[in-house]
Amino acid sequence: MHLAAHAWYPPGRDLTEDAVLAGRVDPRTARELGYDGLLVSPDTAPPDMAVHAARPLLERISCPPDALGALFHASIHYQGHDIWSAPHYIARRLATAAQPIGLLQQCNGGATGIELAAAALLADASCGPGLVTTADRFFPTGWDRWRGDFGMAVGDAATAVVVHRGEYATDLMLHATGTVSVPELEEMHRGDDTFNYTPLEHSPVIDVRRTKRTFIRRHGIDRFYKAAHQGIREAVTESLANAGLEADDPRLRWAVLPRLGRKAMEEAYIPPLTQVTPAELLDFGRPTGHLGAGDLNASLAQLSREHRLNSGEFALILNSGGGFTFSSFIVGTS
Repeated sequence: MHLAAHAWYPPGRDLTEDAVLAGRVDPRTARELGYDGLLVSPDTAPPDMAVHAARPLLERISCPPDALGALFHASIHYQGHDIWSAPHYIARRLATAAQPIGLLQQCNGGATGIELAAAALLADASCGPGLVTTADRFFPTGWDRWRGDFGMAVGDAATAVVVHRGEYATDLMLHATGTVSVPELEEMHRGDDTFNYTPLEHSPVIDVRRTKRTFIRRHGIDRFYKAAHQGIREAVTESLANAGLEADDPRLRWAVLPRLGRKAMEEAYIPPLTQVTPAELLDFGRPTGHLGAGDLNASLAQLSREHRLNSGEFALILNSGGGFTFSSFIVGTS
């Protein structure tokens, strides 16, 4: 399957050194996260961010909006209105009749959208290309971007990926995917809270640390590490097998990491990944922070933009989302 990708980044950044000086993050947490800074979009709402990512991509590859078959939009945070469909808004702004579909797969939403778009193209010969957008903005009144979760800090960004059969310009080829769900870990984002009647009844802002502390007290952090390591190994192994690649194939140039904090990756993601493949690790997240539903999709765009792959080479892109789901994509230039 053919892919074309673009990422939209806002001009604003919250530099780590400024955040430490202002008390938005403590020095130890800043060191463990390892980010240079976080992207900040103070004025542009997430659905408009998605349009800003999609419109230039469609123009660049000469794909008319009315050729699209489906539009998948993924996010993890508030899109700007209650009881409202951001995907339909994006479709309207792009002037496309593609079916708009919203995805709530947490941080794996962008990856899920690509898999669904590819599946639709394989299943229906009349289906037009699929457009996958992601967009998240972490406004401080609803989400503390530095301290809202363990193991990551979040940046604002949007991405767009067109999945097609080869009739438009191509940045990368999608050769295979591997996705593994570990639903026993959904409790990490629920804790022992009862089900709410309305949003934010349990805390005035999103506080993932609170529910994760409950999970750790009950089960221990090793419960997460064991399940995550197994899920990552299985997803990576599955993707390599589906691509017909051996784990140590010299053509596998890169293993691209999710844009999580450095300590979290060293403890939960890098060990199982390197157990499966010796491919060189690539980390795009230090200047951006974690991009909500868009990590994998932004990395597709960056791989292509920076010409990281030569002809015949492959990259493995690892991603995950709360719930938990782990995905591994194998992409190449041909």
